[in-house]
Amino acid sequence: MRFSWFVLLLTLLNACSSKQPEIQKYEGLAQGTTYHISYWSDPAVNPQDISAAITTTFAAIDLNLSNYRPDSNIEKFNSSQSTQSQPVDREIVTLIRTGQSFYELSQGCFDLTIKPLFDLWGFNGETLHIPRPEDLEQQMVNIGMSKLHVIDDNHLAKDLPGIHVDVSAVAQGYTIGKLSEALEQLGISNYLIEVGGELKTNGHKPDGQAWRVAVEKPLPGERKIHKVITMPKDAPMSVMTSGTYRHYYEQNGQRYSHILDARTGKPVTHDLVAVTVLHENPTIADAWSTTLLCLGQADGMKLANAEKLNAIFIRQRGSELMETHTETLKTTTQVAIQ
Repeated sequence: MRFSWFVLLLTLLNACSSKQPEIQKYEGLAQGTTYHISYWSDPAVNPQDISAAITTTFAAIDLNLSNYRPDSNIEKFNSSQSTQSQPVDREIVTLIRTGQSFYELSQGCFDLTIKPLFDLWGFNGETLHIPRPEDLEQQMVNIGMSKLHVIDDNHLAKDLPGIHVDVSAVAQGYTIGKLSEALEQLGISNYLIEVGGELKTNGHKPDGQAWRVAVEKPLPGERKIHKVITMPKDAPMSVMTSGTYRHYYEQNGQRYSHILDARTGKPVTHDLVAVTVLHENPTIADAWSTTLLCLGQADGMKLANAEKLNAIFIRQRGSELMETHTETLKTTTQVAIQ
């Protein structure tokens, strides 16, 4: 349902003197995208321990939450035809509870059961498929988090066998949160973690300066910096962006975004092309960015202000980008935006 690779790391790491710890870096491929981790620690941590923690974290999340492997815990639940209470991992229940909260806040626009619609429209492949009204109506029967029930911390139940859970709307944020926990368990408190363009920082660089990151200009075919964000020092902060300008189809002069409104089963049609949310919790920031983008400028901004969020909204009209900030972001001292 979401593809968010709009936040880019800036290579603004100052050279360290010989007396300062050096920034260490890890990077690779995971979850169908890239990841980059920068950190430093004094005293130094064994690099093998870092590598093992990263590998273990990705592997555990993949086994539990991947919709692309039939043996994952979430796909075992999805493939079951039972409507009785079923045992699932506590991690899945936690994310479902988060999803239900945002489902209610968005009045059904945000929905973790939307994957069948995503497939119906062809967003899992290379070709757009505009469904017939009767096919869309038939698939809508299996959409809705109100049809998915948390029994307890380790059990879920669905009203219909066709209910399919996909937590990709919050998966990258959740992954970043788990990676940060893994680093902190090893005694690392100064880091920058990025997965697929989404990121979280904590602490600062060895020279005492804050981490700095960039938000990409939300236009197709361009890779230019739109904003530079100076992150808070010695405090966690996540930057999550959802947008419509990277993954979409055009047909007969009309653009079809991969962001689907679960209430209608159709791609959103408003002019809001990107929403960036800053929040200490990466999972929550991930959910908010998708929710606000789905709702559009008017409803999204109203909700974001009511929830006192730090958020940037960007609309596109022709070649012009129109940027607005939430009231909380206008007055925050946590971050500096240039």
